[in-house]
Amino acid sequence: MYLRRELNVSLACHLEPSSLPSPPESQRGVQDLSDDDNVDNAAPEDLGNNASTKKKKKRKPKKKKSAGSGTTKQSNPPRVPVSLIFPNNQYPAGEEVEYRNENSFRTTSEEKRHLDRMNNDFLEEYRHGAEVHRQVRQWAQKNIKPGQSLTEIAEGIEDGVRALTGHQGLEEGDNIKGGMGFPTGLSLNHCAAHYTPNAGNKIVLHKEDVMKVDFGVHLNGRIVDSAFTMIFDPVYDNLLAAVKDATDTGVKEAGIDVRMSDIGAAIQEAMESYEVAIAGQSLPVKCIRNLNGHSIVQYSIHGSKSVPIVRGGDQTKMEEGETFAIETFGSTGKGYVRDDMETSHYAKKADVANVPLRVSSARTLLNSINKNFGTLPFCRRYLDRLGHEKYLLGLNNLVSSGIVEAYPPLCDVKGSYTAQFEHTILLRPNVKEVISRGDDY
Repeated sequence: MYLRRELNVSLACHLEPSSLPSPPESQRGVQDLSDDDNVDNAAPEDLGNNASTKKKKKRKPKKKKSAGSGTTKQSNPPRVPVSLIFPNNQYPAGEEVEYRNENSFRTTSEEKRHLDRMNNDFLEEYRHGAEVHRQVRQWAQKNIKPGQSLTEIAEGIEDGVRALTGHQGLEEGDNIKGGMGFPTGLSLNHCAAHYTPNAGNKIVLHKEDVMKVDFGVHLNGRIVDSAFTMIFDPVYDNLLAAVKDATDTGVKEAGIDVRMSDIGAAIQEAMESYEVAIAGQSLPVKCIRNLNGHSIVQYSIHGSKSVPIVRGGDQTKMEEGETFAIETFGSTGKGYVRDDMETSHYAKKADVANVPLRVSSARTLLNSINKNFGTLPFCRRYLDRLGHEKYLLGLNNLVSSGIVEAYPPLCDVKGSYTAQFEHTILLRPNVKEVISRGDDY
């Protein structure tokens, strides 16, 4: 996701697996009994009373339930709360990666393990949100097709997230408990980030489009921010391969005490080793240099730290206990984005001083934002959904007063193509967890 303003550009695409495997048969309590074990073949002695021998019936082996999951299955489209599929709140872990080099001691350190155990609630909320994200996005990947409107696609994803978190967000304060952590971005082609359809949008997805799908899920403000790119023409395969490789490289390099500049250099080297052939032209894949990854804090998708995707001079280090969105953007254009098109994404600024508002609709809208979103990002469709009407004057007044930040779509030059992949990582005391990792990416 990107919610940062840099070089007069909102870098926001950040407003700032499946169930656990079944244990092997040998551990399921399934009895592998031979006929000799199931049948009493020892007939009684014939004592002259012509008693007939009896055989015991074979007992059907009883299978135990797979560990960590209930018997409830997900529906299509996904509407079953994930908490019903994992009734004991034992959600699947992400990809756990041991620290390297001077931090390798953390893997076996009893002190670090103890600190990690103290974060049980924190982990449960993150893993809950990550499982929601995986199930919804995997449904989306199978069902999104050219010919669908962007509104239909966005609402399908958001309906799934709300159902699976168990928070529809229509009652006052419900969305702050859980649900959408970042509006569904559906940015096409040269548009890299922050585009979601507003009311009345008629844009339809086409076979030749390159669509970035970027959305966040949260439980108790623990935001899982993850994105992928969809294509329907193999001509763009290398563009996606470049960006996916770059994101995976960033995830691999990230860790406690690692400098941001080192991560950016590794990402750029991976990304820019690719070319893509489009319309008979061989085009280099460039990092979009003014878009970054970012730290995530509770209820704020964009924390104070940025993770560059190009080499540079930022010597800031990642620290134990921090959460980061590692995201990269590649482009066949200039590798630089600017604000363009109609704004849809907004977020209330944290710790804003009281500002007198003279527009009554702005006061009413701010009260609703505080109660329903707090500092979580939202889009105009979410205000429509809550029943707000004719709110643009009030919304623009909140923006001009410095209370709410607007995040316009971020676009490279027209005719270019951009792609994005993103993961959320937790720098736990004893292990790095790629919380959003799935079988898909």
